[in-house]
Amino acid sequence: MNSALKWKLIAGFVLVFLAGGATGVFVSGAMAHHFFGAHRHGFAAQAMKTRLQWQLRLTDEQMTKISPIIEKTGAQLEQIRGDTGRRVRDTIAEAHREIAPNLTPEQQQRLKEMEERHRRWFQHHRPGDATPSFGTSPE
Repeated sequence: MNSALKWKLIAGFVLVFLAGGATGVFVSGAMAHHFFGAHRHGFAAQAMKTRLQWQLRLTDEQMTKISPIIEKTGAQLEQIRGDTGRRVRDTIAEAHREIAPNLTPEQQQRLKEMEERHRRWFQHHRPGDATPSFGTSPE
C-alpha cells in the first residue's frame, strides 16, 4: 500500500469518526431538549388527554367530564417539575459554594463563567421563570 492511499484511508476514517461524533451530539442535544427542555404551559395536561383519549378510546362526553381532572393533575405535575428543578439548582449551587474554596483563583473564575453560561441558557430557554440559576443570587 502506497503512502498516498494510506493517508486517504486515514482521512476517510477521521471524517467518518467526526461525522459520527457530530451526529451523536445533535441527537443527544435533541433528545435532552425533548426530555429536559422547557415545555409550554399545559403540556403535561395536553399529553395526558391525548394519550388517554387514544388508548382508552374515550368519547367526547367522557373527555368533557374528565378534562377538569386532567387539567388539575397537569398543573400539579408542572408545579412538581418546577419545584424539582429549583431543588436541583439549589443543590448544585451549594456544591459550588463548597467546592470554590478548594480551587485556585483561575479555577474559581472558570466556575463563575460556567455558572454565568448556565444562567444565560436558563433565561433563554425559560424566560418566564424568574428562578436564578445555581451559583447566582436574585437581582
